[in-house]
Amino acid sequence: MNWKDIKTSTDNKYFLVNGKPIFDKHFTEVLKFHEPGLAPVKDETGSYHIDILGNELYKERYSRTFGFYCNRAAVIDNNCWFHIDEFGKRSYSNSYEWTGNFQENLCTVRDKGNNYFYINLNGERLNHENYLYCGDFKDGIACVKTKNGFFKHINNHGKFINDNEYYDLGIFHKGFATAKDEKGWFHIDLNGEELYSNRYLIVEPFYNGFALVTTHDNQKLIIDENGDSILKI
Repeated sequence: MNWKDIKTSTDNKYFLVNGKPIFDKHFTEVLKFHEPGLAPVKDETGSYHIDILGNELYKERYSRTFGFYCNRAAVIDNNCWFHIDEFGKRSYSNSYEWTGNFQENLCTVRDKGNNYFYINLNGERLNHENYLYCGDFKDGIACVKTKNGFFKHINNHGKFINDNEYYDLGIFHKGFATAKDEKGWFHIDLNGEELYSNRYLIVEPFYNGFALVTTHDNQKLIIDENGDSILKI
């Protein structure tokens, strides 16, 4: 049985293959299977992970468990957050107020001082910078909110990719990202340069060369990568 074929029931109480329940057991809660074929479950004993045969990965029980990403899963033990590996072993000694999921072998965490920063698979910090917030990495780039209250993009070495800063930012998708300044939302390139001069109330990422935007008077438009309006919705 391939873990990719296993689905969760609509009430997230048990698992199915080809629409039929497996394991002959219902749980309080289940989440999807992830690489390398492990799933978070919860029953009367607590939260833990199982393999594709329904066997528990370890004897420990947590207040909550999450899915595996990059062979690491976030767990909560007495309000302390940390990650375990695919063998159920703790990945590092530190605990946090919150952790995200590993993406591209890096993960955002929040400490007791409400500082956000990144750690690697061994729990080592990416850099010494603390942020007001930081998001997941995608294609080697992430969005962070710096201590001055503005958003910037950083690379997976912890360096800013350009000197520009914004009121808000989105991740890059096919070389373009959404950004917000004092006038509104727009799109930028990898150098942080605007693609056009117009500003909008809402912008979506480009989808095959076109993006849905909302003007400040709540009109919906489709624009191209030059910022030209193609269609009113």
